[in-house]
Parts: sequence; structure tokens; C-alpha cells
Amino acid sequence: LSSLKKFDEIKKANQAAAKKLVEDQLSSSSEDDDEDAEVKQGKILDKTFTIYTSQTDGDASELERTRQYMNEAFQSGAMTCLICIASVKRNQAVWSCCGCFCIFHLVCIQKWAKDSLFLVSSPLTDDDFGKKDYPWPCPKCRFEYKRSETPSRYYCYCGKVENPTVDPWLVPHSCGQICEREFKPSCGHKCLLLCHPGPCPPCPKMVTTTCHCKKAKPVPRRCSAKAWSCRLPCGRMLLCGQHVCENLCHAGDCQPCPRVSKQRCICGRQTAERLCASPQWQCDQVCGKCLPCGNHTCEKVCHAGPCGDCPRSGKRSCPCGKTKFTLPCTEDVPTCGDSCDKVLECGIHKCSQRCHRGPCEICRQEVEKQCRCGKHTKRMPCHKPYLCETKCTKTRDCQKHQCRRKCCSGNCPPCDQVCGRTLGCRNHKCPSGCHRGSCNPCPETVDVKCNCGKTVIKVPCGRERTIKPPKCKQLCSRPPTCHHSTQEKHYCHFGRCPPCRQPCQKTLACGHLCPVSCHDEALVKQTGSHQSAGPWEQPSEPAFIQTALPCPPCEVPIPVECLGQHEVSPLPCHSANPYSCKRFCGRLLDCQNHTCMKECHHVTKLNSSADGKKAGPECSQCEEECTKPRPAGCPHRCALPCHPGDCPSCLQMLKIKCHCKLSVLYIECL
Repeated sequence: LSSLKKFDEIKKANQAAAKKLVEDQLSSSSEDDDEDAEVKQGKILDKTFTIYTSQTDGDASELERTRQYMNEAFQSGAMTCLICIASVKRNQAVWSCCGCFCIFHLVCIQKWAKDSLFLVSSPLTDDDFGKKDYPWPCPKCRFEYKRSETPSRYYCYCGKVENPTVDPWLVPHSCGQICEREFKPSCGHKCLLLCHPGPCPPCPKMVTTTCHCKKAKPVPRRCSAKAWSCRLPCGRMLLCGQHVCENLCHAGDCQPCPRVSKQRCICGRQTAERLCASPQWQCDQVCGKCLPCGNHTCEKVCHAGPCGDCPRSGKRSCPCGKTKFTLPCTEDVPTCGDSCDKVLECGIHKCSQRCHRGPCEICRQEVEKQCRCGKHTKRMPCHKPYLCETKCTKTRDCQKHQCRRKCCSGNCPPCDQVCGRTLGCRNHKCPSGCHRGSCNPCPETVDVKCNCGKTVIKVPCGRERTIKPPKCKQLCSRPPTCHHSTQEKHYCHFGRCPPCRQPCQKTLACGHLCPVSCHDEALVKQTGSHQSAGPWEQPSEPAFIQTALPCPPCEVPIPVECLGQHEVSPLPCHSANPYSCKRFCGRLLDCQNHTCMKECHHVTKLNSSADGKKAGPECSQCEEECTKPRPAGCPHRCALPCHPGDCPSCLQMLKIKCHCKLSVLYIECL
């Protein structure tokens, strides 16, 4: 039974892990190829902006900020929850701040609000716990929300649909309906985009409105830019009542009059040059006019209107306030002789002296006092505070450090030590005072740049190690590493530049230019660098080194004549030397009867004007007998070897008999 139970537990854990892996793969924003994702994203943006651009005749310049928020919603890793420092995925419940439009996991923001409310309304730090509705702030912009505004459900951006379904053809966490949120500042119109993250764009409606000074005729303008200036002088009367506003048509109230004029003070005794915008001013002279009593003068400084009655006239009270006297203004009010009975500073006892002028003395009565912490009592004068030397052992609100304050009342102050814990970004430490719970997310942002530094995206601190650098559309500006003066155009990148594919164009020894691709940085397999210790050692992967290869042999075709001048053939430049065409030489030998039967060979011309078909010293020598036809009647062969021209006369001696056969003659054959 125990083994079966353990098997079931492992089975459930594996199924949960497999399910989470499938969800992560489906919800990942980088699930498609880059090109398909960009095309798909462009279609979704066009669909979202269609109604808005139809009102602006295709002008989308006011949508750049909203477009940036939507691009971040599509880009993998761009939308990050600042509370848990994790990516926000398509299938996760989220909440968006209405102040900074930052997106958080719904669970994270609920925990954040709960912790914030607990910290500010803790009974250790506030005596009014439960009596006041304390707000909680947004983690990023510190925009305050009431306790009742703590999110409890997952809504789309426009707030119409609860738990919006995951649709790959909509912006993540969008319901796909028209936004219809009120524009800020409110103009009476509603947003025309489909449900979207970030702020609504400016109102695209057309309205007819006049300028600030109301002098120009009303003209049709975009509602978001309906306030305009006609650039004419304002002309409205200023507050001084003497001059008009000379500024160009402007919004709001006119500026104070900048002119200077002579103005009298309030009492009219002095005159000074002052700004026309502030004509009323006071001098530093005491009024000094005689009051109606005839005994005193007015002690007010430069005032308007009558001075009023003498402040010492009428009924006046004694110092303790129990008795009233009607006396001339020249006499002082006497004391009444009764006890003072004013409450002293202690708030418990009353003054026991007789009616007197000036402040009452401090309370000197002996009372039994309890110290602030309530552990000790002592008899001492009422006006002296009593603090014992006992140190408070309670833990402060951080739940880490003791109070250690002498004679603490139990309402321990917040911990005054710095937290100093490493934040989730792993780059900074918490600068807040020592506190309970998790630290606030790091407020810093980090610039993630491309290699050249011209394309920059801002990410929360700590995400720079996992997010991909932005794609830069600038051309790579690195100098070429080969012999070329410029490299092939390609976009900014990290790592080594791609191999140069330009033609080499080095001048070869033959004078031609090398036509093959650049080979200054070729990868060559390195062999023989490591010998295995035995058959048990696994063969290592081949190592490649980068080296410059020599230019290959020149392959430019060059017309070359064979040795015997029988033909002309195109040969590669590197092997363009005289060759044998394998035919018979065919040159006419000196005998003028036969041709050279040697294989095509070089022939030296003895005379520049000699016939090109005539045999040379290298040709074979004719060793045949003369085969020319003999004259009629000569039965002998030519005695000479094969020779040019006619054969010589035959000198062979013949034995000839006469007709009767009796006489014999010896004569030459000719």
C-alpha cells in the first residue's frame, strides 16, 4: 500500500510538471518564428487601429505611445511583473495600474495591497487601527488606491469582460471589443481603439472651435488639439484697468501688467514707482492719528479707513476674568483680590494665587506619578515628567530588532535601521527602513543596448541578464578584418562579423586578379594536434583554426598554341605553357617527298622568313629509298636515297646484243 501511494504521488507530480511545460510552451510569446510573429503582430495592430485611423485619414502619428505598449505586450520578456520579477504570460490573470499602466500578476498585486495595508494600519505603529481607510500605492508610480479598490477579479484592459479568453489573434489580455473609455482630459468622446494596454490616444474627432481670444472665426480642428492661437494681440483689459494685454493670443488668464507707474501707499503719505499690477502697498510708518478718546493715538501701521475706537474704552475685565470694570481709558484695570483659579499647564490643578497679572507659575503640588511604561510609580512635583530606566524589550514592527527605548509606552516607533537586504534584481540593496515582509521591487531601470549602442530598450533592473538585446536596424560599423577597405553591409550584431564574401581581388603573380571569395579568415580543420592515450579515450571534436589561405591558381583562360603550331586552345593561366597536341608533326622533310611522323614537337626556325610548314632540325630525317618513277625503259631504281627534285640520269651499264645476237655492246642505261 505504501509503495502504491508513493507511485500515485510521483505520477501526479509528473503529470503536473508535464501540464505546466505544455502551458508554458503554448503561452510563450516567442512560440512562433520571428518572421511569422512580426507578420501576425502587424495584422493584429492594424485591426486594433482600424477605426481610429479611419477618423484621421490614415494618420497614425498619435498612436506611437499606445503602439509601444502593445509591442511590449507581444515581445517575449518585455512585460515583467515588478513584484515577482517574472514575465507576464498570455494565460495569466493580470491587473493594470490606471496611473502608469504597468501590468502586474493579479495574485502579486493582491498580496502587495494586503501587505501595504497591514504595514500602514498595524496597531504597533498607529493608534487608530480599524478607524481609518488607509490607501495602498502602486509599486511603480505610487498612485494611491483605496482599500475598496483592491482588485479581486481578472478583467480585460477596458474592464468590460471578466476572465477574457486567450485568443492568438488579439492583443494578450484583451477582449477584442471597442475600448470606449473616456478620454483624459474628458472631452465628451470615447476611445475608438479595440481593447488595448496603455493610455488611450488623443481624441481624433473633428470639432469647430475658435481661438483663445475669441477674435478669429471658428475653424474645424482635431478635438485633442482644439485649443489654438490666432497669433494676434490679445487686447483684453488687464486687472489694473488702465492697459490692455499686448501678448499674442494665449490660453488662460493674462499675465500681470508689466508697466511701472507712481502709486501711493494705503495711508497716502508716501509715493513710489511700482508695478502697475500691484498698486496697493503699505509703508512702514505708524498711523499716529488721534483716536476718538482724545488721549491715545492709533498704533496701526499704514491702514485704510477709520482708525476705530480706543482699545481701552468700554468694559474691561480683571486679569483673572471674574470681575468687569468701567473705567476711563487713561486708567489701568486693577486686580479683583479673588483667587486666580486658572487651569495650570498640567491640566489638572488650578492656580492658587490671588488675581495677578502675567502668566501663572508652574504646578508644584506633590502627586503620585506613574512612569510612561506603567511599571513604576513615584511621588514627585506635578510639573516634572517621570521616566524610568527600564528598556523596552518588545520587538519593533520589523519583527527583527528590539525597541530598547527607555520607559516605552508600548507604542514603539518604527525601526530606524536600514533594511539593507539584496533586492530581487541582485544589483541593489533595499534603502528603506527595516520592515516586515518582502522588500519593494527595485525602482531602477536598466538600458539594454545593441552592440553599437544606438538602439536601446528600458527593462526593470535585474531583467537585463535574461532579456534578448534589441534588434538594431543600423549597419555594422566595425572595421573589416580582411584586406578589403570596406566590408559587406550587414546589420549591427554581437560576436564576430560573418565571413567576408567579397571577391578577393588580390593581384596574382601572372597579373590577373583573384576572383574567388575572400579567404583571409578561413576555418581550417586542425589535425594531428592531439594523440589519444588509448582505445578507451573518446575521440574529441575536431578543432578549427582561423587562418589566411593562399590564393588558388589562376584559372583565367589563355589562348596557347601547341608546339607544332597545329592548333590554339584556351588553357588556365597557371598552366598556360606550350604543349603537345599529340598529332603527327606533318612538316615537309628536306626530301620534299615525306612529312615528319614524330608526335607534335617544338621546331626551331633557322630563318625568320622560312616557311612555317618546313621541317626543322628537331624533325626526323628521311631514310627511305627514292621511289620516284623512272624514265621509260629504265628498269633500275634510283641509286640515291630519297631526295628532292628529279632523279639523276641512270649510269648503270647495260649489256646489249645486236639483233642477230652475234655482237655485244656495254653502254650506260641513259
